[in-house]
Amino acid sequence: MAVQLVRVDRSNPAVSGDLSATPVVKDAIERSCYDCHSNQTRWPWYSAVAPFSWWIHYEVEHGRRRFNFSSWTDYTSDPGTEDQKLDEVARLIASGAMPPWYYLAMHPRARLTPEERIAITRWIADEKSSHASSASR
Repeated sequence: MAVQLVRVDRSNPAVSGDLSATPVVKDAIERSCYDCHSNQTRWPWYSAVAPFSWWIHYEVEHGRRRFNFSSWTDYTSDPGTEDQKLDEVARLIASGAMPPWYYLAMHPRARLTPEERIAITRWIADEKSSHASSASR
């Protein structure tokens, strides 16, 4: 019972510049990635119960630091950084490493279909191609 006295912050910072993508890609990414990789986390009831709250807070903070869709315009202002982030997303989505199995166990709707994985990787390829085109001008 005493562990419940140690509370973690479950707030969501402001969104500084959200992801812009096709509706299919945006919906899939929001459903599967935003809880850990954005400032729009949906905090389920069990995220207030220690010790789960500590682990969930750590995962969200780590996810936001590594990649945050709510700061997308920070990445797009530097195409090199954006391309690196896009490469990482493509690799993790294609390999099935994201979303992680332990997240999917509690959030089965977050599971990406093969079609959604293809749509996301195509969107990433198109984004990177547009960067290459504009850089060569």
